Amino acid sequence: MFSLQKLFSRDEQFFELLEASAEECRASVQALKRAIANKSRAPALDEFIGPRRKEKQISAELTELLARVSVTALEREDIEALSNAFYKIPKTLEKFAQRYILAASELRDVDFSRHVNLLEQATDITVQMLKELRHGFHMDKTSEQNANLQRIEGEADELILDVLKTELYSRKHDALKVIILKDLYELLEKVVDRCRDAGNVISQIVLKNT
Repeated sequence: MFSLQKLFSRDEQFFELLEASAEECRASVQALKRAIANKSRAPALDEFIGPRRKEKQISAELTELLARVSVTALEREDIEALSNAFYKIPKTLEKFAQRYILAASELRDVDFSRHVNLLEQATDITVQMLKELRHGFHMDKTSEQNANLQRIEGEADELILDVLKTELYSRKHDALKVIILKDLYELLEKVVDRCRDAGNVISQIVLKNT
């Protein structure tokens, strides 16, 4: 006999894993914030490896659960798209940390706080959107949250243009530092893009169910 209780239980598992995934993304941003705030030492890579490994484990659990479950409240491709977007966030931030550590002596005077502020906002919103999704499909609230994510993504684009103008194309730095900074700034922008991607998927889920 088909069991609604079993179905709801499995859906809860998906929501729990997706929320845990979003929380690891937020944890990786907080690790970045702590790392760049301390100019007296280069960040420890372990601070970034932890969230990425946890995210990878959660992604594997989601894949395994999808293989075992034939019916879910969420469509399989939406779960996979969310999992993929979340996985890329700590992975990209770990890549940022690796390169930041290699070039730490060149970066003591660089202020990444505006970028981190946008990352904090973006990851906070994605966590909130998932929590809202777990309790129902509320198009008005989801649209508002996703609009905020789109705004943050637009601000990240504007920030890249600003640093290109004031930092990278201004001849204030030598060629090597320009290359390093351009690489790091673009990695941070990609993280905001992945949050935007997750927000778009959640919005599509709500739209399909309202």
